[in-house]
Amino acid sequence: MTASEKKITRAYQAKLSKAQRKEFRALLWEFRRDPQDLTPEQQQALEELFCKLPRLRTLYELRRRFQKIFDTVQDRHKAHRALIRLFLDMVEDFPELHAFVGTFEAWQEEILNYFEARQTSATVEGLNNKARVILKRAYRLKGTDSLWTRLILDVNRATDVVLYTIDQIKELVAGLRVAFACT
Repeated sequence: MTASEKKITRAYQAKLSKAQRKEFRALLWEFRRDPQDLTPEQQQALEELFCKLPRLRTLYELRRRFQKIFDTVQDRHKAHRALIRLFLDMVEDFPELHAFVGTFEAWQEEILNYFEARQTSATVEGLNNKARVILKRAYRLKGTDSLWTRLILDVNRATDVVLYTIDQIKELVAGLRVAFACT
């Protein structure tokens, strides 16, 4: 949940009973989903929420515009103009999101590169996150061989790894270490 969502919903939730708060939190999942994936009942419930919290509708529409830019705009320059327009509207309605715009400014070149080739670093980011989770979960796991073996198992390659002997796994890990220049 973004800081803006929290700010908008906190005062509203304070007025609700425990059961109503639980129902409200469940409804916020609909807020995060793609509108095409919602049933008519879920869309109606979301509309009722927007009637109670109009600023939440504005935030929802900004989020949808942002997503649409990344889904549809094919040109780097058009994307830049669309994002600038979006950010101007966003900061006007939600000044607390200025840090979000600052992140775009800091990484503008890299972000706009996406519109040229439609490539992201999502796979690498996912593997980095997986490695961090493994390190947290496997306290005191210090050996790179163990870390790589664990990472391979966790990246849904367990069927490939299980077919190998321990020595073969060690060879695979050594190859990965060389390929990724790990020390």
